[in-house]
Amino acid sequence: MLIKASAPSSVLLVCLGNICRSPTAEEIFRQQTAIAGLDMKVDSAGTGDWHIGHSPDIRAQRHAKSNGYNISKLIARQVTNDDFTNFDLILAMDAQNLTDLQLIKDSIEASNGALKKPLARLALFSEEDPTYSGDDVPDPYQGNADDFEEVIRRIESSSQAWIESWKTS
Repeated sequence: MLIKASAPSSVLLVCLGNICRSPTAEEIFRQQTAIAGLDMKVDSAGTGDWHIGHSPDIRAQRHAKSNGYNISKLIARQVTNDDFTNFDLILAMDAQNLTDLQLIKDSIEASNGALKKPLARLALFSEEDPTYSGDDVPDPYQGNADDFEEVIRRIESSSQAWIESWKTS
């Protein structure tokens, strides 16, 4: 498999609190890119600050583990301005997070004028996924077990879609 030059070397996955969707996505994305032979830095963060320093939601950990993903050692953090230069691609779990990330990026550009390094590209996590294209990864926090399982299915699908988009024949 050949990888397009446009494949990022680093990806940040972002949701609201960094305790359900984005840490799950971090581990799924990390595993799937490794299986695909991609050497990629993968991390996650939240746009909000409520859960900084906390482990992922116990329900997210339980469902991730039952699907072969261990997220128990991940620690929630908030998106920083440095993330926009430290990552090539920032993927938002939903449209509101994408809007919030764009506001941060616009603010960085406005305050820094001529930047030494281009800022990260922003996209919706499902952007490349033909099954869920343009859909939010729903926040399972207020939901039930089925909601956490649905999040895993969507993340697996969209992760694979991104990897496929970086392959060349």
